[in-house]
Amino acid sequence: MPCVITLWSNQTPVKLWQRSIDHLPTHSSPPPVLGRISIGKVVEKNGKRLPEKDDEFTLTTQIQSKGQWLKHPLDEQLRQQQNTDKLRVIPIRLLFNQPDLNFRAQYTLFDRSSGRPMCVGNGESCKRITANGVQSLPCPSPVACEYGQAGYCKPYGRLNVVIGDEDELGTFVFRTTGFNSIRTLASRLNYFSAVSNQQLACLPLALRIRGKSTVQSFRQTIFYVDITTRPEHSLEQTLAMATELNQQRQQAGFNQQALDEAAKAGFANGAFEDTEDEGLEVVEEFYPQETSNIESAQSAVGLLADKLQAK
Repeated sequence: MPCVITLWSNQTPVKLWQRSIDHLPTHSSPPPVLGRISIGKVVEKNGKRLPEKDDEFTLTTQIQSKGQWLKHPLDEQLRQQQNTDKLRVIPIRLLFNQPDLNFRAQYTLFDRSSGRPMCVGNGESCKRITANGVQSLPCPSPVACEYGQAGYCKPYGRLNVVIGDEDELGTFVFRTTGFNSIRTLASRLNYFSAVSNQQLACLPLALRIRGKSTVQSFRQTIFYVDITTRPEHSLEQTLAMATELNQQRQQAGFNQQALDEAAKAGFANGAFEDTEDEGLEVVEEFYPQETSNIESAQSAVGLLADKLQAK
């Protein structure tokens, strides 16, 4: 049965999306990936590879050279089209009509040495690899879970989007452990699905970087990712274009419902979507051993808030 996935911001539960995690994967079937979308990179400092945040998007291939991902040709193409050095808006389409097929997010803990996902939960229940095999257990959220209190269990989201027209079923994946990005992306997808009469896959949209300052960031600017209409289109124009494209696809025999069902069946195989090779990359970029002072302070504030709420 589907269950509501809940993340906590300070002392307020934020219910974002629904997702069934009743089955454990043997072979998961995520959307085909052509490249990556990032707002940062991994750099070497004092002999250690650590993540470094950025204020712009970078599109990369799935090929590395000298420890860095090679840029995808679309990265330079979009910069030239927008006449900008900072790529902060990317025109996108979505592959599926169902919001939770385009964007998946769970609490996730990886084995740091192998990159293997060890525990995936939704704030209520989890699938965990134990000495006795995979078990279904309660998921009280990372700060209240003895298994996750080491600090390596985080909300982990993956958004797949289509960029360009070269491969209409190939996607670029944006990965994030940022609460602001996860909350915003989940909300936006549900809103756009509702106003478009469930024509999410036909909407011409844009991936956009936004900035904000918060108490937890000590008023320093933090960046997160949002989905909006494209700068050149109003919402009304966007909806009209989606309806027209949907009709054209139906006339051509495009079966969107079957595509969604195929993806749903693949994801239903289990909650452990990333392979071990991908997991090692995720661990390096999103689960570093050393965190900044701001991140440490944020964790301490979040832990204090949970303790106060428990009292």
